[in-house]
Amino acid sequence: MNPLMSFFGLHMSRRSLAIAAALAGTVSLAIGAHAALNMRAMDAAKAATIEQVDSSAKRPSRLALVIGNGRYPDANAPLMQPINDARALTGALRHEGFDVDVIEDASHDDMTRAVARLKAKVRSDSVVMLFFGGYGIQVGGESYMIPVDAAIWKEADVRRDGVSVEAVLDAVKDFGACAKLVVLDASRRNPYERRFRAFSHGLAPIGVPDNALILTSASPGAVADDSSGVNSVLVTELLNHINTKADQARAAEEIFNQTRLAISRATDGAQVPSVSSSLLEDVSFNAGS
Repeated sequence: MNPLMSFFGLHMSRRSLAIAAALAGTVSLAIGAHAALNMRAMDAAKAATIEQVDSSAKRPSRLALVIGNGRYPDANAPLMQPINDARALTGALRHEGFDVDVIEDASHDDMTRAVARLKAKVRSDSVVMLFFGGYGIQVGGESYMIPVDAAIWKEADVRRDGVSVEAVLDAVKDFGACAKLVVLDASRRNPYERRFRAFSHGLAPIGVPDNALILTSASPGAVADDSSGVNSVLVTELLNHINTKADQARAAEEIFNQTRLAISRATDGAQVPSVSSSLLEDVSFNAGS
């Protein structure tokens, strides 16, 4: 072989090896840099997740059970407003940061299961809201929410098939909720009253547990006729006051009292809601407060 060709062949071989080694080093550096970036991204994601979990853990829980019952077989016609009210209120409460469980035309089993789901979520810092729209009946000084599958012929049937408002509040209290908000749009003249020998109209005065706020659509023992609107007067005015001053904290007690006054004025005193409070601190509807 020509010595000159051998020299150039050897030189080219060494040069190729050097280039290959340099390329290998570059690739190795690139892989290392990519791995480092991936590790940084994973660490950042992990930190963000931990921060989000910590933030969620520190944020007080806001829970709501919303029930709208309209199709009662014993009524001459379905109630149209409770379903509309439940849907409208659900949207407003979710906007305010509530975890809402909404059920429509609920049977007794539906309602008891929903209460069980609510209790399972309650924490010591929970603000819990209960809304019921439909028929309510008082028996023995206690108010009951009536499921759509209730078979009521006498007062004992109300206790058997109805869901006691006080019992729900006591259960939530026992599970440690710090504040309870209740809205009952159920002071309607119901289809069962003609079956009772002795009958008391409307709802009974509701025993208010510690740190609770209760709004009913009429005074104890009074009934309220449905309006012709898409929503009931109660829910219409309640939503109006929840949705005002969106950039400010809105105390629930102030909103309930403003709703009560607005309904009384709108109906020329024919419908006067009741507000009962044992709140020990301000409870706000504002999600950011």
